[in-house]
Amino acid sequence: MPREMRAKVVLVEDHPMFREQLAHLINKQEDMAVCAEADNAGDGFAAIKRQQPSLAIIDITLKGSSGLELLKDLRAQGSKVPVLMLSMHPESLYAERALRAGASGYITKEEASARVMTAIRQVLAGEIYLDPRFMKRVISQILVDPGSKAATPIERLTDRELAVFELIGEGRTTREVGLRLRVSVATIETYRARIKEKLGLENAGQLHAKASSWVHERHAIAG
Repeated sequence: MPREMRAKVVLVEDHPMFREQLAHLINKQEDMAVCAEADNAGDGFAAIKRQQPSLAIIDITLKGSSGLELLKDLRAQGSKVPVLMLSMHPESLYAERALRAGASGYITKEEASARVMTAIRQVLAGEIYLDPRFMKRVISQILVDPGSKAATPIERLTDRELAVFELIGEGRTTREVGLRLRVSVATIETYRARIKEKLGLENAGQLHAKASSWVHERHAIAG
C-alpha cells in the first residue's frame, strides 16, 4: 500500500529506544506508518494538531507533563484523534484515568509486539482496548463517581498529585521530583501538602512510607 494511503500514527514517547522500536514495528505494517514523533507534551500536541493522524500513541509519563494532561489538552481543544495510552504501569488505576480523560485504549510497554499491534488495530477500528485482566475492575471504577466515598483516598488524588506521590515512592527527593516534572520546589511542596491532607498523613515520614509501600505493592503485582 502506498505510504500516503496508510493510517497515520503520531508517537509521543520520551524514551528514544522504545520509541524507535515501536516506530519500526508500526512502519513494518502494510497499512500504517509513523508520520511524526515527539518526546514531550508540547511537541506532541503540535504534531498531533498539525498531522491530524488516524491515531496518537502517548506515553503516560512525559518530561514536564503527563500524557494524561496532553490528552486532556487535546480534548479541550476539540481534537477527536483516537489516543492509545502507553504505560510502564500495568494496574488499572491509570487505565481508568486514561479512559475518563478520553483515551480509546491503554496498554503497558511490557506487552509482546503482537498484543501491541492488536491494541493499535482495535483503536484504529474505532473500538476500546483494555487488557482483559483489568477490564472488570476498570469498568467498575468508571461506573463509580471518582468523588464519592467508594473511591479510595489514592484514587481521589489528581493526576499531577498521583505523579508526585509515585515519584516520592520511588525515593526521589523534592528537588528531583521538581526537576522530573519541570516545576519549582515550592510547587512540589504544595502538592506534598495536598497529598498528606487527602491521605490523612501527619508528616513527611508517613508520606514517604505510604508512597513507598504503594509503589512496592504495584511492582509486586506487575511482577
